[in-house]
Amino acid sequence: MRLAAILAAGLLLLAAGIASAQVSEQGITLDTPTGQVAGTLQLPPAAQGKLRVALIIAGSGPTDRDGNSALLPGRNDSLKMLAAALAEEGIASVRYDKRGVAASLPAGTSESELRFETYVDDAAAWIGKLKADPRFASVAVIGHSEGSLIGMLAAQQAGASAFVSIAGIADGPSTVLRKQLAGKLPPELDKESERILASLENGTPVDEVPPALLTLYRPSVQPYMISWFKYVPSQRIAALAMPVLIVQGNTDIQVAVAQANGLHRAKPDATLAIIPGMNHIFKHVRADPALQAAAYSDPSLPVSPLLVKAVSDFLRKGE
Repeated sequence: MRLAAILAAGLLLLAAGIASAQVSEQGITLDTPTGQVAGTLQLPPAAQGKLRVALIIAGSGPTDRDGNSALLPGRNDSLKMLAAALAEEGIASVRYDKRGVAASLPAGTSESELRFETYVDDAAAWIGKLKADPRFASVAVIGHSEGSLIGMLAAQQAGASAFVSIAGIADGPSTVLRKQLAGKLPPELDKESERILASLENGTPVDEVPPALLTLYRPSVQPYMISWFKYVPSQRIAALAMPVLIVQGNTDIQVAVAQANGLHRAKPDATLAIIPGMNHIFKHVRADPALQAAAYSDPSLPVSPLLVKAVSDFLRKGE
């Protein structure tokens, strides 16, 4: 083997070793009665001493630990990028596939058995696991979108040191659903939708659902909706005794800045950070529907450095 080739091979091996030393992702699991919930522990490069760690909770639907949804083509890797950026700031994190999603699919239950509290209990169990880990000095929670409500409930239940809401809503879920449906249904269906919503808000399932509304109100999903509708985020965030950061992008076409303001009104001692130009998945994208849609499947777009700074600064001084 020629000397140049030997040197080149050695340099490649050295570069690979340096890269593996810099990237410290480890598999981590949470044992539950129905199976394991799978996650990723991201540690800072050359981590020493006790670390701050943040539990990152994904949003609604089949969204995995990296922020990618099975309902959308491609990847955006928003949560994975956030975890890596926080690691560069010296903050460890755990992100996980919710039960029934991706690698946590075996731990899932049937739709009719799922409750909102199931997700809250899982998040609280993760917090307890991390609090018991001697590597970590404090455990914060970062909840994205629906994960914001899950996170604030779990943070209170398990005694987290700090809470971060990113693109979380302030209104109750049924109120948000009404707003989303307003003006989009024919009068008769609108009347039926209100009848069903009112019943679910009162904790009563509905047997008769018009075929056109079955996707939204199918009987198997109604128990979950009843359990979810009980919680109003603005009320729950007000009860938190820990430091709180509320973050919202102003080009988010899914959650309006008004929702962040509503959370802040409920918790005026919280820190509020409105990120200019940031959309729902932490990327800097104009509020143009076509550009927004493309961003959800474009992993080449980095997460907002302003978001990373806001969260890392808060976690370093807010605990």
